[in-house]
Amino acid sequence: MNRSPFPHALFRLIVLLFCLPVTAFGVEPARPGAHAVASAQHLATDAGIEILQAGGNAFDAAVAVSAALGVVEPSSSGFGGGGFWLLHRAGDGKQVFLDGREVAPAAVDAAQYMDTSGNLDRDKSVNGALAAGIPGHPAALVHMAEHYGRLPLKQSLAPAIRLAEKGFPLESRLRDMMAMRREVMLRYPSSKAVFFPTGDLPELGTVILQPDLARTLKRLAKQGMRGFYEGKTARALVDGVRAAGGNWQLEDLKAYKVIERDPLRFNYRGNQVVSAPPPSSGGVVLATTLNIVEGYDLARLTAADRTHLLVEGMRRAYRDRSYILGDPDFVDMPIKRLTSKDYAAGLRAGIRLDRATPSSSLPEGAAILGGTDTTHFSIIDADGNMVAGTMSVNLPMGSGLVVPGTGVLLNNEMDDFALKPNVPNAYGLIGTDANAPVAGKRMLSSMSPTFVIGPDRTAVIGTPGGSRIATMVLLGLLEFVDGRSATEIVSRPRFHHQYLPDVISAEADAMPREEIKSLQDRGHTINDGERPWGNMHVVIWDRRSNTLSGAADPRSAVGSARVEAAGR
Repeated sequence: MNRSPFPHALFRLIVLLFCLPVTAFGVEPARPGAHAVASAQHLATDAGIEILQAGGNAFDAAVAVSAALGVVEPSSSGFGGGGFWLLHRAGDGKQVFLDGREVAPAAVDAAQYMDTSGNLDRDKSVNGALAAGIPGHPAALVHMAEHYGRLPLKQSLAPAIRLAEKGFPLESRLRDMMAMRREVMLRYPSSKAVFFPTGDLPELGTVILQPDLARTLKRLAKQGMRGFYEGKTARALVDGVRAAGGNWQLEDLKAYKVIERDPLRFNYRGNQVVSAPPPSSGGVVLATTLNIVEGYDLARLTAADRTHLLVEGMRRAYRDRSYILGDPDFVDMPIKRLTSKDYAAGLRAGIRLDRATPSSSLPEGAAILGGTDTTHFSIIDADGNMVAGTMSVNLPMGSGLVVPGTGVLLNNEMDDFALKPNVPNAYGLIGTDANAPVAGKRMLSSMSPTFVIGPDRTAVIGTPGGSRIATMVLLGLLEFVDGRSATEIVSRPRFHHQYLPDVISAEADAMPREEIKSLQDRGHTINDGERPWGNMHVVIWDRRSNTLSGAADPRSAVGSARVEAAGR
């Protein structure tokens, strides 16, 4: 039967119209025309701007910033760790989540982390060679440069190589983290040589030199994956780990793969949120909590009511996190259900405005906490490409072990596994079988790099902070939706609830006394005198004025945000 070609032609026209950039309708500028970088360390921010001004795109800059942070902020991330990078490519709208999380070595055996009585030996799970998973950070940088960048890897790594070779002055944040881990790091001569050459904590301004790391980075720059995961560097890593009591094998490194995952996407009040899927819990926690509170008119409620409802949402989201989420390559998870509006409506039905829900009354779960010493950067380039990158080595200075001859400071992410079911990890919380260690498995994380695309503005947002990462991003996202600036978003006082323990944590002065009293009257327990936490970095593209802005968290003295006109 002959059919008119009109329906097919009409369909193609509709598809074409939807694929056109919004600028075709005069609503949104095609490109910002400037660059914005915000990161936890000003030298890393400078590295990103340097690469952008040399003709690189946001992905080249992300390689430069990630690498530089690994050199100048080794307390939080580095080539012996891992991370997640959320990318948006302006040319075709592609959004992808690069999973560079560490994995368990093939010889992993939970029994190795137990003492003679069968109890978890915390020293083995957080300090030294057994504490380290196979790093993903170097592989992710190579992957990003080769598949998304426009400059050679060698050029994007040049600022980090220079910082490792010529050194950088020690500043207060890194010095404080070194002081926390000094006793452990002094166990290892290779760690002592880099960070404590005299055995004492160096003075502020001391130049930190890392010649071995510079040589490792040069091999990575020249040979790509093979320069780290095979050959001289790989042999030195395996020999050093095994000499220190670890169980790595050459095949562990050679087999490492970066995984491209589809980001988790959902809508909140007319804003598209693009965030981290498992093995991060962040996107699921964000979606569940925001879907719950979307059922209320938060703007018309009192501050105490808003905090109460957000806490009740957090409580239920973290309950699900605790016993459902894990590595998607090993664990089946009902992500669509957990992030659906219908599921949130069911959870919302159990919330009372006048009473707190005791966590003990919800189905039991076991809270799993991610690492607390992590870092984040946000980038938007002149073409509208975007990167949100969050990286970690878990505890400050990771495992404390610099592998001899490599300059690589190893992570202690193995403690993020449930090494023994229902036994607290380093942060006092317990895990379940969904996050049990298995060869090649990625440990569950809280890192939550996120894009928020509103009607008029776009934000790139993220932060370190262990299990508090998702709630910090949540609060920042709500500030963005309410029209706040980048500076206001990163400066917002923070509170947090994670199901267990059943306590609202709050920064000092985060809540006035009357709000605290109202929450206590509803049955909440509040710890409102905690030290500041997190280190959020945000960049915003205001598409109405076609301007970029950025802000670094004022809680850290060494972070920075720079907006520069495009140099080409």
